[in-house]
Amino acid sequence: MGANMARRLKDCGYTISAVYDTRDKAAKDLGRELGAMATKALAKVTAVSDVIFTVVSDDAAMEEIFDPEAASLLVKAQGRLFINCATVSPKIHVWVESRAAKAGAQSLEACMASSITQAREGSLYLMCGGTQEAFERAKPILERLSSSMRYIGQAGEAAKVKALVNMVMNINTAALAEGLALGDALGLDLKMLREVFSQTGANSRVLQTDGEDMVNREHTCFFSAAHAAKDCGIALHLGKEQKLNLPVAAVTKKQFDRMVYEGLGHLDKSGIAELTFRDRHICRRS
Repeated sequence: MGANMARRLKDCGYTISAVYDTRDKAAKDLGRELGAMATKALAKVTAVSDVIFTVVSDDAAMEEIFDPEAASLLVKAQGRLFINCATVSPKIHVWVESRAAKAGAQSLEACMASSITQAREGSLYLMCGGTQEAFERAKPILERLSSSMRYIGQAGEAAKVKALVNMVMNINTAALAEGLALGDALGLDLKMLREVFSQTGANSRVLQTDGEDMVNREHTCFFSAAHAAKDCGIALHLGKEQKLNLPVAAVTKKQFDRMVYEGLGHLDKSGIAELTFRDRHICRRS
């Protein structure tokens, strides 16, 4: 996602000053492509940039890159704007905003409800959280990356919405996999079944993006099962804080956790069908 966002901004005339990735080769390859510095030092990214986008995997990664006690992005960050696009817990976005403010910088969460293709095309759907001032400062850049964006509110609020988006998406994905697997076991024509689903209450965005891939076992990763498991966990934690019982979300997380356990976490979320279709993946445990 980050690489394609950088490519898009380069196409729009922005200078990509530096790139950082925990995978050194990935950073070097992208830096060479975009004419940008590939660095192993987070502080160097801040030193040569006015606006820094971050797209990381989880809360721990966000804490590491914004660690106020280390050579992180916050070193000499005065005047900088951090736009944080990862799906992480709301409290982490609040924490990052606080740390950035102490360093004299601004922070905005720009949660993405789209995938790799949309990042490259500049047609992301963005949900933003932070101060109104930070949002207005980021808006001209974000307009080049998105077809639509929405300012949700203060730090952490957009992350709450994103957690719910992904929770429902992941539930829909698991349900679709079970429906198609049962249809297959019953000997139904799955193309016909998908067409019927699309015209009835069984329709969903996931049916459009993942239905055919589930049937064809095409699980090239656009949104990994491992990330689906992580994101379900964020939503369940929010539910627990509100003392809500979310049984369908809990069972869905168990399915994606099972994919990770079975060594399938790198597959696209559509790969959950490997756990439901008869005679596909042989699991290590029931």
